[in-house]
Amino acid sequence: MAPTDEFKGFSEETVKFFRELTKNNTREWFTAQRRRYDEFVLRPAQAFVESMGGRLRRLTPGIAADPRPDGSLFRIYRDTRFSQDKAPYKTHMGIFFWEGKGPRLECSGYYFHLEPPRLLLGGGIYIFPRPLLERFRQAALDPEYGAELAAIIKKIIARPGFSLDDPHYKRLPPGTDPAHPNAGLLLHNGLYAGWETNVPVEFYSASLIDYCYDKFRPLQPLHRWLTDLRNGNFDL
Repeated sequence: MAPTDEFKGFSEETVKFFRELTKNNTREWFTAQRRRYDEFVLRPAQAFVESMGGRLRRLTPGIAADPRPDGSLFRIYRDTRFSQDKAPYKTHMGIFFWEGKGPRLECSGYYFHLEPPRLLLGGGIYIFPRPLLERFRQAALDPEYGAELAAIIKKIIARPGFSLDDPHYKRLPPGTDPAHPNAGLLLHNGLYAGWETNVPVEFYSASLIDYCYDKFRPLQPLHRWLTDLRNGNFDL
């Protein structure tokens, strides 16, 4: 793979491209604007992946940062086969840095999401595969591992602007003691936390790496807990 450019920040054209795509989500428009996509979205995103991956390895040495589409970069093309919405393109940019073997989306990692006018930075696992969901429920209720997880979450959400994802299920799994202090965690079908804001001025310069690192760093304990769970490091 040819080396990517040095990351110098995204541009106003990056944001403008997605704003316009939202209003013109057709193959004809995208084909005509492909040069803009390559120049203002794809190439700076690839440079961001390499620079951010290098920085994240200070937190997580085993993190994967692959600048290829379907690596850390989510493809812009939507899978419309089973959707009533037939718009062919995503109107956001998603970038994922993950740790672990197997499908990347079954791993914990750090996520970057631009959807003008908002920027979201998160960490964790979006949806647990079924076997991992069962292990997560066991660990969340475990006196040792569950207490550790509760302490991690408490510390994250105590930081201004940080929050945990919303519960997915309305009812607890059968047999769960609703009085257990971690019972509410069993309403989640994944577990991730993060920060969301309007696109900051740092987005337009190389200082975005420092900005994202400062937001990802408090999420490292959650990432480590989930990675240990997935790797079978808990004695359950």
